[in-house]
Amino acid sequence: MGCFVLIATLLLATGFSYYVYHTAKRKGWFDIKVSYCTTLPYSAAGLRVGDPVKLMGFDVGEITRIDTQPPEDIFNVYVEFRIRSPYFGYLWTEGSRARVLPSDFMGNRILEVTKGTNGVPTHLTWEIREYTVRDALEFPEPHRKAFLNAVNLPDQTNNIVPLQPIDRDHLQRLAEAGIDRIKVVDRAAETKQVTAVWSVISNCYLPYSPKANPYWLPPDEAPALTERLDIMLQEIDRNLPSFFAMTNQLTEILTNAALLTAHADQLLVQSQPLLTNLTTISAILTNAEGGLGRWLLPPDLYAQTLTTLSNASETLTNASAMLVTANTNLGALIAQLEQPLQNLSTIISNLNLQVQANTNFVTTLHALVAHTDDLIQGLKRHWLFRGAFREKPTNVPPAKPTSSQSRDSKGATRMRELTR
Repeated sequence: MGCFVLIATLLLATGFSYYVYHTAKRKGWFDIKVSYCTTLPYSAAGLRVGDPVKLMGFDVGEITRIDTQPPEDIFNVYVEFRIRSPYFGYLWTEGSRARVLPSDFMGNRILEVTKGTNGVPTHLTWEIREYTVRDALEFPEPHRKAFLNAVNLPDQTNNIVPLQPIDRDHLQRLAEAGIDRIKVVDRAAETKQVTAVWSVISNCYLPYSPKANPYWLPPDEAPALTERLDIMLQEIDRNLPSFFAMTNQLTEILTNAALLTAHADQLLVQSQPLLTNLTTISAILTNAEGGLGRWLLPPDLYAQTLTTLSNASETLTNASAMLVTANTNLGALIAQLEQPLQNLSTIISNLNLQVQANTNFVTTLHALVAHTDDLIQGLKRHWLFRGAFREKPTNVPPAKPTSSQSRDSKGATRMRELTR
């Protein structure tokens, strides 16, 4: 009986231990945990201690503390939470934020952290050791190790940044700059505890201590759903008078639209004769045999226009025939003139030859013309031939000479008589 009780007790203790172990493993009791914090600008509504913390949809930690900030602080609420390994490795110095989002319509909210996009991890779990530059130069594979913090070289070129892989050129330059010892991170040596934490103030990694202040993540808080609904209801309450005024205006617009429709119906009834006339006019205009002219011109004027156009067409036909005849006659006339023109050309050519042969011909001809002119002028002055050269009278009566002109003309006549 005692053995049976002892075996039952051992089995019960074993089952309980197995249950506790798996529960602790499922809840992450044996995992490394890192404390973070954030400060919210609004309120802690919907958040409770013990609520899970999300990362990309996974439960990666829990909220451990919610408290108020000092009255003079720009933020209102302080929230502290823990993230277990390996999930705190996704939180980096740039891009990681603490977001507070609504989770349901009952006003509950969740805390979610976002994955880092740049910078360096906030916490390290790698082994960190301090070496001399000479010892670091003897590493068999230096690229598997990295510098812990940044190092500014004297020439300010190719400065070392945190967690930069080691190469022999950097080590040689550190030795030339007089830097004797460096801290090295061995990425191949993973430890069971946090070894370093990034300090925003010092801008470098410092040794981690569980009693140190939690690492602060920038907040990204959305108001609770109840607050958003309250703001929405307040906005609706403020806009209700305007909405009612708009409905009254809409009612008035609909009434005016109904009146306008009635007037439009009446106008359509009145416009039916006009549409009928327009149909008749369009039928006349679409007639292929001069529909527009028949509509614009009266019957008498239309008949006269047709007669005039017919006569004009005949006249144009006769004119065309006359032009053809004239063209034919002109061709015949030009053909008849061709022989006289050739004769004239021959005469002129002969005259030209004679002129060129007799150089005194032009002088003699000029003298002959001059003497002939003198002879004609003398005949005009002779009393016997004067009447033959008298000018013919015109229809315009000559102007009456003045007394002085009469005296001058009488004197000229007397002078001519004396000359004769």
